[in-house]
Amino acid sequence: MTTLAPSGFLTIGASDLEYRMIGPAPDQAPTIVMLHEGLGCVGLWGDFPDRLQAATGAGVFVYSRPGYGASTPAELPRRLDYMHVEALDILPKLLDRIGFRRGLLVGHSDGASIAAIYAGGTGDQRVRGVAMIAPHFVVEDISVTSIAGIKQVYETSELKSKLARWHKDVDNAFYGWNAAWLDPKFRSWDISEYLAYIRVPVAILQGAGDQYGTLRQIEIAQEECYCPVDVTIIPGAGHSPHREAPEATLDAISEFAGRILYIHEGLPGRAA
Repeated sequence: MTTLAPSGFLTIGASDLEYRMIGPAPDQAPTIVMLHEGLGCVGLWGDFPDRLQAATGAGVFVYSRPGYGASTPAELPRRLDYMHVEALDILPKLLDRIGFRRGLLVGHSDGASIAAIYAGGTGDQRVRGVAMIAPHFVVEDISVTSIAGIKQVYETSELKSKLARWHKDVDNAFYGWNAAWLDPKFRSWDISEYLAYIRVPVAILQGAGDQYGTLRQIEIAQEECYCPVDVTIIPGAGHSPHREAPEATLDAISEFAGRILYIHEGLPGRAA
């Protein structure tokens, strides 16, 4: 276990990973571990982790995976099973390193898929619930079309310079994610089998206008999961409801967290 400063770096394998720890340490309260999207990082969560901490009273741990933010760049091209590597190799070491005792995983997009693989693939009893924002369990045509489109935008607009404010190696971050999803072999990527092995409550949030996935992703979870699945469709939001409809997203996740971490477990009450 590492004594966590409010922010810094943790060395996991060959990578130095940037992180923020908001609120109480893992030995003092439940911890919500947040897993970012395919172009995300610590900074791109904005103030959402801080607001989630205030709403729940839990500690909130956010980090940038290899290739993102200020973390060590990833080796390119990424393996097509990169989300499995993150979930089954890197994340277990990270949770042990921070002294994770009990809490939730909250993931967005790629991060939600990583959370699903971890919860179904490890059976880690410290994880008491999983909240997934715009998860992917299979590859859909809409996903590939939008990801091909964002490549054009990245190469012809100010998107690259905007992302460069958040990623120290912006091409590593962008092409590591984009090239994997556009590889023809990635069309067969399917993690739905992990859903049947999740033994804790699941919450899925999806924007009604998500341009990277359809409601088929939610249907797959409802078909495959034996655990309870709460579904929240957020009107007026696309693929990033925590940015596009932050109040509704915060309410749904904090209610889920409060119910799972406090009511079910009889832990001390959350912050008002």
